[in-house]
Amino acid sequence: MMLTEERYSDALGSQAAYLGEMATWALEQEARLSPKPALVDSRGDGAHSDMNLALMLSSARCLEPWFAEMAKAALTLECDLELRQTIGQLGREAEAEMLSVTGGINTHRGAIWALGLLVTAAATASDCEADLFDRTAQLARLDDPAAPRAKAPSNGEKVAREFRLPGAREQAQQGFPHLRQLSLPTLRQSRSNGDVESVARLNALLSIMTALTDTCVLSRAGLAGLDAMQQGAAAVLGAGGCGSFAGRRALAQLEARLLHLNASAGGAADLLAATLLVDRLFADAIQ
Repeated sequence: MMLTEERYSDALGSQAAYLGEMATWALEQEARLSPKPALVDSRGDGAHSDMNLALMLSSARCLEPWFAEMAKAALTLECDLELRQTIGQLGREAEAEMLSVTGGINTHRGAIWALGLLVTAAATASDCEADLFDRTAQLARLDDPAAPRAKAPSNGEKVAREFRLPGAREQAQQGFPHLRQLSLPTLRQSRSNGDVESVARLNALLSIMTALTDTCVLSRAGLAGLDAMQQGAAAVLGAGGCGSFAGRRALAQLEARLLHLNASAGGAADLLAATLLVDRLFADAIQ
């Protein structure tokens, strides 16, 4: 039976709403996860003096309709410059909403970019994760013709240029290799090993931290902070992960070191949220 135009529109709206809901769910799950080293979680504010869990959750919830609108745009437009321009504008509006809710504090700018691209790509992707990542990369490589040319670069963009290291933009343009090669396999393997879900998610976060050139860490603590994050995360996983006694001890040492450096792995946290989103979307397909 053919769908009427109204029912077809409703179906598209439901799919877009679902993707928006899942993106917000992923942000909330990331925020609540504990103990994340030097990051805001249910224990406290980590290395942040201007953020807390309640603020992170409020920020996540305000973004849900914007993620849904991005997904809806993908369902009605071709994956070309028009779609890139549309989601770029929606992303800027989402960022303005976030700053309004948080009183000017940047809680989720990086997440708007990463999860926005993923929900846009997921709206039309097949039941194959590789297709999702390919579509995301294709979209991220397109220039936004409406992006303000005089806009000041973000802190992440500044430090990426200063240290000549890849940042969030390059991560997306490559189809999120840290998700494909590190966090998703680690999350699923940890579950298979019998770890509880919180431990599996922490191990996934640490796998990202072992390799990511996290511009949040770079902006706060330079290359010394980045090395401390990467080497410390590798030590936790090498000791057996967060589910082992030695791993938990190494995790506490990592957190103490990052707090001393005032370093917060916000980029890794954004990618953990992206990991949880992709994992949730493809949960049925991999069972």
